[in-house]
Order: sequence, then C-alpha cells, then structure tokens
Amino acid sequence: MSVPLPAGRVREVLRAPNPALASRCDEADPTSKEVLQLAADLLATQAVSPGCVGLAANQIGVTLRVFSLDVSAHPRTRTSHGSFVLVNPVVESATRKDKVREGCMSVPDFTGDVRRPSRLVVRAFLPGSTEQVTLQTDAFEARAIQHEIDHLDGLLFLDRVVGAHAVFPRRHYL
Repeated sequence: MSVPLPAGRVREVLRAPNPALASRCDEADPTSKEVLQLAADLLATQAVSPGCVGLAANQIGVTLRVFSLDVSAHPRTRTSHGSFVLVNPVVESATRKDKVREGCMSVPDFTGDVRRPSRLVVRAFLPGSTEQVTLQTDAFEARAIQHEIDHLDGLLFLDRVVGAHAVFPRRHYL
C-alpha cells in the first residue's frame, strides 16, 4: 500500500566528519508524520543532487533509520525497483562478494574500492505502512542499499575500503 507523501524540501547534505554521520540511527515509526516528511525530503534532495543514487536520513541531519534510493538511471544498474524509501531496513541475506569503486555525497572528494555482496534480500517498512516488505535485488542496487544501510549504522564507505591503497581522489569532469 502506498501512502501519498507531503511536498518534499531540499535539505543540506552533511559532510564528513559531521558527528551525525558517525552515529547509529534510531528505529523509526514508519507511520509517523515525521517519517513521511523525511521520506519526501530525502527524495527531493536526492532528485536535485547530480549523480546521487541514494541518501540516508543522517546525511541530512536526522538520525532515524530511513533512506531513499533510485539507481534506475545509473549505467551499472542491472536490477532496479525504481525510486523508493525504506524504513528500518534489515539485511536478511547477502551473497557473492565483489569489489567495486564507491563514492558518497558526504565524502565528495574521494572514492574507494569496497567489497560488498552483489546479491541481497532486505526486509523493511515503506513510509506510511505497518506491513513489512521484502526486496530481493542484485548488482549495483544491492551495493547501493548496503551503502545506505551502512550510513544508518554510522559507517562511511571509507570505513569499508579494502585498504589505504584503495582510496582515490574523485575525478571531476567538465
């Protein structure tokens, strides 16, 4: 069941070393007005951020377990569930680890090689619902979901790089 979201506001994205990015987020009530507004704000902020495929609540200063995702326009996407927001996500299973380069809006000057499972099953709530959904995905979408769940756990991709040799200055294209 899909609940209409209020109008979203574009919010400032926090950058490391902001303490909100290093804190584990609290469980959220998926039916609260605060979570519905947060979902709308995450989607609005993500939509105006070039290259952004996901955004966790603590990246905009709200320490609740909520994130938005939309990998549909990314060239490495194989599976895409479109644009969505998950509340209180839990990884049920994760398999087939691959090492791939990642970046992050909260760490805008660097990218890094991170080893993550490429197949994922995650359980969560949708904003406005008390029924849990199960999402099964792979490849880039699986990686992006894990990246956002790491944010909710207070981790950045830099905490997961395979070593100091695997951090690189971000390339900026004209």
